[in-house]
Amino acid sequence: MTCPLSPTDWRDSLYNNVRNAPGGVVAAAAFLTQRRGRSMHPETLRSRLRGVDGEWVNLEILELLTEWMLEVREPSARQWLHTLNNAHGLVVVELPPPPAGGWACEATAIREKAMQTHVEGGVLTALVMKVTDDKKVSPAEAQEVKAQAMAEITLLCRLIRNVDRAAGLEVQ
Repeated sequence: MTCPLSPTDWRDSLYNNVRNAPGGVVAAAAFLTQRRGRSMHPETLRSRLRGVDGEWVNLEILELLTEWMLEVREPSARQWLHTLNNAHGLVVVELPPPPAGGWACEATAIREKAMQTHVEGGVLTALVMKVTDDKKVSPAEAQEVKAQAMAEITLLCRLIRNVDRAAGLEVQ
């Protein structure tokens, strides 16, 4: 018997992501066993992931499972975290990694990103004006606006990261 899984529940999202990763629950259990130095049977992990009979997954296992999914290049490795945040009215923005070795001059990187925010803001404004010209927004137009807005949000978050790094406030 198959049990229904919800795409809006973080636990179901995590379970699906682990199952869909190369090797699935068996490979995840092996990874956890190796990393923690404590045996984790695949069926025990499956029960914990599904929350069967009060079983649960602690934060250490959540972090390790996410690390494992990133290592095996599971495209939706962080989807469970997006789902959890969304359930609480929060949004997560994934930032691309900074360039290897960092920027030659953080101040220059900050200035360039600040200028780029004006360009992106203009693109977003023009897009919104075009989309709302007929006083209607189609699903395709909504996607277009959301994609441009997220590009600008990501740029602003990268700017914040540069400012923190320049000020010596970056936490790693």
